[in-house]
Amino acid sequence: MKKRSFVALFVLVTVFLFFVTSIPAQAQEKTMKLRLSTMWPPQHPHSVLFNQWGKDVEKATQGRVTVTLFAASTLSPPMQVYDNTVKGIVDVGTNLLAYSPGRLPLSEVLQLPLGYRNGLQASKLAHEYYKKFQPKEFNDVKVMFLHGAAPGFIFTKKVVKSTDEIKGLRIRANAENQDIVKNLGAAPVTMPVTEAYDSLSRGVVDGTLFPLEALQGFKIGEVVKTVIENYGVSYMTSMYCIMNKDKWNAISPADQQAIEKINDEYSEKFGKQWVALDDKAKEFAKSKGVTFVTVSKEEEAATAQKMKPILEAYVKMAKSKGLPGDEALKFCQDFLKKNP
Repeated sequence: MKKRSFVALFVLVTVFLFFVTSIPAQAQEKTMKLRLSTMWPPQHPHSVLFNQWGKDVEKATQGRVTVTLFAASTLSPPMQVYDNTVKGIVDVGTNLLAYSPGRLPLSEVLQLPLGYRNGLQASKLAHEYYKKFQPKEFNDVKVMFLHGAAPGFIFTKKVVKSTDEIKGLRIRANAENQDIVKNLGAAPVTMPVTEAYDSLSRGVVDGTLFPLEALQGFKIGEVVKTVIENYGVSYMTSMYCIMNKDKWNAISPADQQAIEKINDEYSEKFGKQWVALDDKAKEFAKSKGVTFVTVSKEEEAATAQKMKPILEAYVKMAKSKGLPGDEALKFCQDFLKKNP
């Protein structure tokens, strides 16, 4: 009896082990569900592209990582995206670097008036900058990729023919680039981008400092007459895509590697999309009667000279915090020269 009981037990254990080891590895793994927050509405090309990023992540990880898009800031207010990603309220967040004031000091180099030519060039620089410097200021999150809108120019309500004609005008600007306006002799008025259209239409301000995409994206082309294409002031509205660090660390090394490859591809995809959006915005503005004034090389060079104190102030600020601001600035300037 003892022998038969032992044999029966042995058979049961063998059968159990057979079925356990026969279960596919994927079935034993838990699916990680990520919530992605964007500020754009669902139909905006950037939300659509981020949705595709999520699908590509799911495909590359064979369904082990899935992504659900929450558009139009429904998951987090814009100014709180970074903090909420750190806390895990947001799993993957995307927003402006400038919406985390003082938190990313070394990376402020990206939003300086460096003479950006277009969004693809700007996005490539931002992505390569992060790879080069790996700023510790991002250590509480996992950076997926950086990208940004460029060029940033001054738009005016009245017709002007040169940069000098904006002296004394009230120009709407974000806090991080109001010195661009000051150094041109105009008066900066800081306000949220959502108030720009109404303020321009009512004459509260005489112009605004914006990337070209805003001409259509925020309908600014309906309330301005001139765009001054002066690359001496051209800046980038730099943006991040970040992931909660605990969520990232819970992903297998193989899947992390697959996602990193996708991130490299999407930094460039967003750069190309910025260019496409700018082209459409220019067509939209021209259809509304907006004039694009291309300044001379001499005027552009003179303007760049007026921007130098802004670059110097950045380096001084970074050094005061023990950061290699001079190296970061030189890297960006050299990159733009080599990649026009």
